[in-house]
Amino acid sequence: MAKNLVIVESPAKAKTIEKILGKDFEVKSCFGHIRDLEKDDMGIDIENNFKPKYVIPEDKEKVVKDLKKLAKETDEVWLATDEDREGEAISWHLCEVLGLDPGETKRIVFHEITKPAIENAVQHPRRVDMDRVNAQQARRILDRIVGFELSPVLWRKMSMRNSLSAGRVQSVAVRLIVEREREINGFTAVSTFKVEAWFTGKDINGKNISFKAEGPNKFKTAEDANKFLQECVKAAYTVKDIQVKPGKKSPAAPFTTSTLQQEASRKLGYSVSKTMLLAQKLYESGFITYMRTDSVNLSDTAVAEIEKAIKTSFGDRYHQYRKFKNKNESAQEAHEAIRPTYMENTTVDDSDTRKLYELIWKRTIASQMADAELEKTIAKISISTNNEELTASGEVLKFDGFLKVYMESHDDEDINEEDAQEGSLPPLAVKQALDLREMKATERFSRPAPRYTEASLVKKLEELGIGRPSTYAPTITTIQKRGYVEKRDKEGVKREFRILILKEDKITHQTDAENTGAEKSKLFPTDLGMIVTDFLNQYFNSVMDYGFTAKIEEEFDEIANGKKVWNKMLGEFYTPFHKDVENTLEHAERVKGERQLGVEESTGKPIVARMGRYGPMIQIGKVEDEEKPRFAKLKATQSIETISLEEAMELFRLPRTLGQFEDSDVVINIGRFGPYAQHDKKFYSLKKEMDPYTVELDEIAPLIVEKRTAKDERTIKIFEKEKIQILKGPYGPYIKQGLKNYKIPKEKIDNAADLTVEEAKAIIEEAKANPPKKKAPPRKKKAE
Repeated sequence: MAKNLVIVESPAKAKTIEKILGKDFEVKSCFGHIRDLEKDDMGIDIENNFKPKYVIPEDKEKVVKDLKKLAKETDEVWLATDEDREGEAISWHLCEVLGLDPGETKRIVFHEITKPAIENAVQHPRRVDMDRVNAQQARRILDRIVGFELSPVLWRKMSMRNSLSAGRVQSVAVRLIVEREREINGFTAVSTFKVEAWFTGKDINGKNISFKAEGPNKFKTAEDANKFLQECVKAAYTVKDIQVKPGKKSPAAPFTTSTLQQEASRKLGYSVSKTMLLAQKLYESGFITYMRTDSVNLSDTAVAEIEKAIKTSFGDRYHQYRKFKNKNESAQEAHEAIRPTYMENTTVDDSDTRKLYELIWKRTIASQMADAELEKTIAKISISTNNEELTASGEVLKFDGFLKVYMESHDDEDINEEDAQEGSLPPLAVKQALDLREMKATERFSRPAPRYTEASLVKKLEELGIGRPSTYAPTITTIQKRGYVEKRDKEGVKREFRILILKEDKITHQTDAENTGAEKSKLFPTDLGMIVTDFLNQYFNSVMDYGFTAKIEEEFDEIANGKKVWNKMLGEFYTPFHKDVENTLEHAERVKGERQLGVEESTGKPIVARMGRYGPMIQIGKVEDEEKPRFAKLKATQSIETISLEEAMELFRLPRTLGQFEDSDVVINIGRFGPYAQHDKKFYSLKKEMDPYTVELDEIAPLIVEKRTAKDERTIKIFEKEKIQILKGPYGPYIKQGLKNYKIPKEKIDNAADLTVEEAKAIIEEAKANPPKKKAPPRKKKAE
């Protein structure tokens, strides 16, 4: 038995550290949190100063038992959980459960899993920091209070579902997405005409040139644009002035958690949760520093190593020492930005993490490289027939500097027209005459703010001071799982625009078309998300307030710094919050989540868009009417807020009878699980690309044959009366009854075809009586 037991959070991390420490140390994992709040009665004794009631989850009992045994047998226990508040709390929970004194037990922290960092940590242990523990407890307790008290309010006041829930940071994140959607829906595009001219002529070296210049302003109407072009007929164009301005571009700071999430989304297309999963893997394997940080600082050792790498690879001119300053004044927990542990490792062997690692390496090395040097030329071109000027501009890269390695990406909303323009301008001479090849006035439309991506939402939350590095990924995952937000693409629509062209002193008009409004992997609020947001805004405006939510985060920071008492802070929050809950339960009306669209002409019955048990739908008629109401499900791209009466009535074209196939009608409809075709009393789900409103019989017939054949190949045996099937699956035979599947015991798998109906029933009854225990979900170390 080793003399020292070191407890870390993950098995991968344990293996890496054990190799470094040697035979006197045994490193074991506690697999994240070993205790959590009880589910019953909220797990908090509110009357007793918010005292938490902790329990060891069933899936952690064996882990705790093994650690207790090892702790008794070893000379010294070292706690080496992560250095942030969550890690500090895990160390304290280990002390409580293993019977260790937090004032005496050695606590070690490190920002990277390297031999020097681990050895230094062992030489300089500290004690468990109870201020950080209390900050984590305060967050956990406050979020449990909000979730446990708000969720029942939603159940009672909203009739669409019983599984509704709310969370402090999650609900505010949904509000951002809802407000952006309404801003887009209420946006009216305004058109203007942008003038661009293309010239040809000789440069100062006698070479033929062709370049573009822009008009003096944007014209509000086609008439104004046409008037300007008329003035330019038979005009002479001369270079009036040339300005050459030196410029530079500087590299971005090394990665923090949020900037890594943003850049990995933009450059690699990764979701926030995928980025964190891969970054955790890189950290635990010893390749990068700790991946949850809001600091842009680099250690002196790292800076020296980066300098050496730059000078060796690119030369002295490419190096420039930089010290980046944190925008967030509370960035104290993590002492460094995310960087490679060893700069000589330009890549990693693991194919899953390679792209992310190389992104981190490039960003880190670029942060200590020289500015890129530019030369911007601006030429003013006079028009002989009026007093206006055209402007031609271009950039020449004189020295690439950090651009040799890395260029930062930007979100849609950060890109303006000037940034989007590229190209260089050849040298010109003042008073040089230019020949106009063509001048165009092109109609362009104003655009609303773009919908959030996961990356731009993280950026917005960080700007508002809402959440912390550890919370962004679970927040975005949670709001999608709850059905309040969905990530999807949006198809563009064709839009015509006008072009006025001046060429050879003649003006012509033409119309072209463009695809507009297309979006990829954007966050859309669902109707449910909008309704829940409106309800919470109305009755719990403080919880939904951006400034209030940011203030709560600041108070957690004050607790972590020993400036505020954690249960006093909770008391200040809870008293007014609980009063709002009681008042809402007593006085608020039930939310219907519906919108009146009009009445049906033939019957005079009301037509309503509303939330139903299985999602948004249209209802014609009332429940109390003698004739039952008719219902139609909204398409995935439609919303209760924006659907028109005409679009709603179009949904009632279903069910559609397409005709006969094999002497039976084929009927298309939409059910709980999506669009389907019904044929000969059997049901076949439509393919994703098939629109139930336009699909035809010649597309459906092959689908029926294909799915029927596949089903026949899977079928081993059917008991029609009992609606029991014995089917082939990817992992062997199984029993299906209705929509539920049941495992066949190992000893009977080989003879599945010989099973009788009685044996199949017995297997089903046994499975119902002894349902399998649910597996613990994957460890979410930094949960909201």
